[in-house]
Amino acid sequence: MKDWGFRTIIEPFRIKAVDPIPILSRHERLQALQRAGYNLFALKADEVTIDLLTDSGTGAMSARQWGALMTGDESYAGSRSFEHLRSVAQGLLGYPHIFPVHQGRAAERILASTVLYPGSVVLNNTHFDTTRANVEQVGAVGVDLPVPSAADPEDRSPFKGDMDVDALDSALAEYGDRVVLVMLTLTNNAMGGHPVSMANIEAVSARCAEANVPFFFDAARYAENAWFIHTREEGFENWEIRDIAQKVFSLGDGCTLSAKKDGIVHIGGLLATRFDDWADKFRNSLILGEGFPTYGGLAGRDLEAMAIGLLESLDADYLRYRARSVAYFANGMEEAGIPVVHPPGGHAVYLDAGRLLPHIPPEQFPGQALAVALYLEGGVRSVEVGSLMFPGSRLELVRLALPRRTYTQAHVDYVIEVAERVSERAQELPGLRIVHEPPFLRHFSARLEPQGPGFGA
Repeated sequence: MKDWGFRTIIEPFRIKAVDPIPILSRHERLQALQRAGYNLFALKADEVTIDLLTDSGTGAMSARQWGALMTGDESYAGSRSFEHLRSVAQGLLGYPHIFPVHQGRAAERILASTVLYPGSVVLNNTHFDTTRANVEQVGAVGVDLPVPSAADPEDRSPFKGDMDVDALDSALAEYGDRVVLVMLTLTNNAMGGHPVSMANIEAVSARCAEANVPFFFDAARYAENAWFIHTREEGFENWEIRDIAQKVFSLGDGCTLSAKKDGIVHIGGLLATRFDDWADKFRNSLILGEGFPTYGGLAGRDLEAMAIGLLESLDADYLRYRARSVAYFANGMEEAGIPVVHPPGGHAVYLDAGRLLPHIPPEQFPGQALAVALYLEGGVRSVEVGSLMFPGSRLELVRLALPRRTYTQAHVDYVIEVAERVSERAQELPGLRIVHEPPFLRHFSARLEPQGPGFGA
């Protein structure tokens, strides 16, 4: 596989359209924060200069994808666009049953509501927010089994997204028949965006087969994970990225997939399985909540764009550029005085707010304090991945997720400059407290207020 061979990494694409971004004054940003209850999810898009809240559905589609929108078949049933998507997905995933859904959490809801029951158990390297919420919504229990190195932001092990196999053995023995499903999240988003090794996937697959427990992937970032197997795991350096991804999926029994990540579309997802009986349950639930199984809540044009994006994300030039861009971003943040999680992953830089803001206790959400400060300083929107998102979290992180094919190096340099200014007055930042909290997924809609004057005008 060819290498670029230069120190400078360039975007492997040209810009064909531009979208103006807003630049607000500091006073206007403070007013926006106050109106939003210091929750960055509640900001209007027109109040954000650089939006790194998520890489989900925020990427730029390619010319091929935009062109494919015009060929979308909007038939209610039996759409040829579905046939195209199914052919691509079956070729990549290897599962016979493919169900389109409007996004990844819809796949999670269908999976949880059809195969889980109160008191049943799902084992995962680490559940992300909507995955855990859908598991718990039906009364099941989500158990996280990350490797110990995942809890150490400074540990530079290459596959900190792995599941702790010894812990998996213990959990299978402890919970017995209550374990309905084992999942691996690729990559491990909640613990810093770290990849899972092929060796770990094979080990987990073998134990699931021995215990007769179904094994699924949360495969939102399947291409990103395959890239790190290619570049970090011995024996895969000469493999094509698609071949690695296909081997990964061959070791499981199905997957949920938010195509808004590595599918590089604005909306859409997949639920897939090799089990005929589970497929019947999925189909019935999908008809109730998403639509007919050949469109799954999506327009035919969305199915066409997804079919192309699923393969475009496996391009080695694109993945090399993306991984190196994230590494450049992480290095710049460290030079600006912001501690980051090592090693950098493929879709985001994770800032270690716990280390930067030791004066703010977890119950006052140091990650949210840092995220608020980055927005106030320069209009940069990020997301807290710590005690606000996951009560009792072992890490207090802020994720800066890079939308695919959207921002240039100049945008990244600007964010680094903003972070440098924030780091210079980090000791002045106050914590926050919740003044309104929903019953679940509180980070999306909670309202907060600062516990001191550090966010003043």
